[in-house]
Amino acid sequence: MANDVVGRVVELRAIRAQALRGPGDKATAAQHAKGKLSVRERIGLLLDEGSFNEVEQLRRHRASGFGLEAKRPYTDGVVTGWGTVEGRTVFVYAHDFRIFGGALGEAHATKIHKIMDMAIAAGAPLVSLNDGAGARIQEGVCALAGYGGIFRRNTRASGVIPQISVMLGPCAGGAAYSPALTDFVFMVRETSQMFITGPDVVKAVTGEEITQNGLGGADVHAETSGVAHFAYDDEETCIAEVRYLLSMLPQNNRENPPQIPCTDPAARRGEALLDLVPADGSRPYDMTEVIEELVDDGDHLEIHERWARNIICALARLDGQVVGIVANQPQVLAGVLDIEASEKAARFVQLCDAYSIPLVTLLDVPGFLPGVDQEHGGIIRHGAKLLYAYCNATVPRISVVLRKAYGGAYIVMDSHSIGADLTYAWPTNEIAVMGAEGAANVIFRRRIAAAQDPEAIRTRMVKEYKAELMHPYYAAERGLIDDVIDPADTREVLIRSLAMLRAKHASLPSRKHGNPPQ
Repeated sequence: MANDVVGRVVELRAIRAQALRGPGDKATAAQHAKGKLSVRERIGLLLDEGSFNEVEQLRRHRASGFGLEAKRPYTDGVVTGWGTVEGRTVFVYAHDFRIFGGALGEAHATKIHKIMDMAIAAGAPLVSLNDGAGARIQEGVCALAGYGGIFRRNTRASGVIPQISVMLGPCAGGAAYSPALTDFVFMVRETSQMFITGPDVVKAVTGEEITQNGLGGADVHAETSGVAHFAYDDEETCIAEVRYLLSMLPQNNRENPPQIPCTDPAARRGEALLDLVPADGSRPYDMTEVIEELVDDGDHLEIHERWARNIICALARLDGQVVGIVANQPQVLAGVLDIEASEKAARFVQLCDAYSIPLVTLLDVPGFLPGVDQEHGGIIRHGAKLLYAYCNATVPRISVVLRKAYGGAYIVMDSHSIGADLTYAWPTNEIAVMGAEGAANVIFRRRIAAAQDPEAIRTRMVKEYKAELMHPYYAAERGLIDDVIDPADTREVLIRSLAMLRAKHASLPSRKHGNPPQ
């Protein structure tokens, strides 16, 4: 060890170079051979160039036994610190799979705990770049306790700072619960997997044979389980989308999302909407095209795009202001609400409310999906989750009824009666307890059954019911709709309404917390 300052600085530079280099070129080449980037390449893609400030780079574990005392690399397999994304502070921790397979030990966990505490204190988003083999078995229960500390901090930060988990490798066992506690989960196809018990355990217990990707790959979690919000083909695209998502989110729950200058005229008329949405309620259309016509420059980021596709949840901008859009998708299951759609939308509404993102709800819903599977699966309590989320939300809430809005699904989808600030409808709206055919069959069943020509009577009764209770102005006449608007004016109406509601202040009753349906 050098005795003068110059010598000590030279020594420091050598140690730092060793820490930056990691276990060497061979390990890095092996990482690249799997189609994966190294830990510092990932951080370089996430953060603005030259902005990363590393914390505890020289940390090393102090464990002994099983040969650990002879292998004490710098960083201990996780790189932590902060930097900026488009000039805004973001905290990050990233596993280094080249060191102990990214497995979590005591020192490794302590570094993560520290950076999470710093993110919460600073009020800035936290991004985790996950590529680890779970708990470091050689360190025993200390590694498990490390996970407990992460879970506790994930929960404490929930709704306080945005938390984003980016899955870039394996994530098995208890480690999978941390991403599940965060706001968003990104995955990369072929290289990232998440599961509680792996294929070998599944085979031993149930006899089922399945691959790692078949059990917990990106497509499985993006389409089937709903664990992943986004799935991409490569790390570069995935991390670029993380940056885009961060541009739509506030730093914390005390700030509003960033507003940007808008070149798309607020008063732009959407004449195309007149052709996009058929007046016939039985004809499907693509709700994403409606959203693109309404929002700034047609840009929106759909959350959970491939899971519960009968409802759309998206972040977009209206006149530069970030909004959360919840919309039924008539192209899938006619836009009905079911268990998965209710869960997806409820989670999104809660997210928007936590981070001061106004909600715009576009309704075209024929009701809840009927069926034994839905009833036995708990559609009552799952549908109640969406109802609870809307009723509990204090952000500006605007709903627009495009066509059908039937029964309980109409109430649940942010109707006037559950607290929507403003409710609009197009002239094609049909707001009712149920469709005219079903209503006529119930109300006039005896008359229809006794008629010489039941079909003729049924047709006449359906027409009478529509004329009496389902005409476009019925709800407006009773104050359940604030206005019936020209579809082409929807963008301007939404922007003006949001501007009026920008200073909205609403408070909830004093309580420790609610007890939402589970």
